[in-house]
Amino acid sequence: MNIVDIIIKKRNKKELNEEEIKYFIKGYCNEEIKDYQASSFLMACFINGLNDDETYYLTKAIIESGETLNLEDIDGITVDKHSTGGVGDKTSLVLVPLLASLDVKVLKMSGRGLGHTGGTIDKLDSIPEFKTELKKEQFLKQVNEIGCCLVSQSKEIALADKKLYALRDVTGTIDNISLIASSIMSKKIALNTDIICLDVKVGNGAFFKDLKTAIKASELMIKIGNRFNKKVSAVISSMDQPLGNAIGNSLEVNEAIDTLRGNGPKDLEETCIELAYQILKQTNKYDIKNLKEIIKTNLHNNKAYNKFIELVEHQNGKLPLPINKNLIKTNITSNTEGYIYQINTYELGKALVELGGGRKYKEQEINYDVGMIVKLKINDYVKKGDTILEVYSTSPLSKDFKNNLLSLFTIKNTKNHKLKNIYKVL
Repeated sequence: MNIVDIIIKKRNKKELNEEEIKYFIKGYCNEEIKDYQASSFLMACFINGLNDDETYYLTKAIIESGETLNLEDIDGITVDKHSTGGVGDKTSLVLVPLLASLDVKVLKMSGRGLGHTGGTIDKLDSIPEFKTELKKEQFLKQVNEIGCCLVSQSKEIALADKKLYALRDVTGTIDNISLIASSIMSKKIALNTDIICLDVKVGNGAFFKDLKTAIKASELMIKIGNRFNKKVSAVISSMDQPLGNAIGNSLEVNEAIDTLRGNGPKDLEETCIELAYQILKQTNKYDIKNLKEIIKTNLHNNKAYNKFIELVEHQNGKLPLPINKNLIKTNITSNTEGYIYQINTYELGKALVELGGGRKYKEQEINYDVGMIVKLKINDYVKKGDTILEVYSTSPLSKDFKNNLLSLFTIKNTKNHKLKNIYKVL
C-alpha cells in the first residue's frame, strides 16, 4: 500500500476502504506522507466526494490518531454540544451551566475565534484570571464536583484533525460536507460523552448558507454519531442576524449573564432552551411534556446563573467584568424609515475584527472590550435618526467605517416573513 495508489484511486472516483484511509491518516501524522501528497488526497476527496462509509472511516482514523477521554469515573449522564459558529453566538456560556443546573454532566471543550466568527475561549478569556487550560484530571474532577467545565480544546484529542484543518485552510478544501463532518464529529466522539447535540447555524453569517446544505450536513453527522453508538441530535438555527444583541467578547459574556438571570434576548433564550430540550429529552430523566418549562424556569430562578458563578469560581475567574472607561461609544443611526429587512451578519463579524475584537491570524492578540450592540434587528421598525447599532472602540470611527456599518442593514417597507430562529430539529 502506498499513498500515490490511494490518491489515484480516489482521483478515479473509486471508493476507499478503511485500511487505505487509516494508512493515510497514520502516514500524514508521522510525516511519512508529505503535505503535497496530503493536499492531492484532500482535493481528490473534495472533488469526488466521500460516501457515508468513507466518512465514517475517516472520522474513526482521526479519533484514533489522538487520545480519547475515559469517563468511567464520571457519576451521571454526560453530554456535549457543538456549534458550527457565527456572530454573537454565546450559547455555550448559557447552555453549559443551564444543563448542569438540571442534573447532567457537561464536558465542553471549545476553540478560539478566527475570521468573522467568535470563539468561546476568547469570550472566557475576557473574564479576569479565568483559567481555560486544565489538565485532564482537573477537568474531570471539576465535572464530577459541580457538573460542568468549559475549557480549551485538548491538543491530544483528535491529533490529525488540527493538522488536516490547517492544510485544508490553505488548499481550498474546506467546503466539503464529509470533511467538515469528520472534523467536527471526531472531536466530539473522542470526548466519549453519552449525548451530543449539534447547533448547526445557517444563513449569511454562517458556514452553511442554505437550509438544504445545513440539513444534509446535520444528517451526516448524526449518522456518524449513531455508528459510534452515540445519541446525537441537531438543531438548525438562524445566523442571518447576530444571535442576541451583543457582538464582542466581554459584551457577549455580560449578555450571557443577563440571559442566565432571565433577562436575555428572546432569540438567544429560545435557542438555548431548544438545545437543552434536545439534550435532556434523550436522558429520559424528565417528563417531556413539561421539560421546556422546567428548562425556562432555571433561566429565571437564578439556578443556572448560580451554576455559572460556580463554574467561574472553580476556574479562578473574577466577576463582574471590569469596565473599560477609555472606550469610545458611537451610535450608527438610520437615514431612512421602515422595517429592518436584512442584516449582513458576515460583514458585522468582519467589522468586529477591524475594531480589534477578532483575529485575522491565529497568533493575533485581541481586545476583549471592543464590540457592538445591535439595537434593532430584523423585522423591527426603525425611524429616521433611530440608533441601529452601538459601537465601542478604542479610537474614533472614520466616516467610511460608519457608512459601511450602516450599509449592512437593509431597510424596506415590508417585513421579512422568511426569517425564523429555529428552522429544523433532527
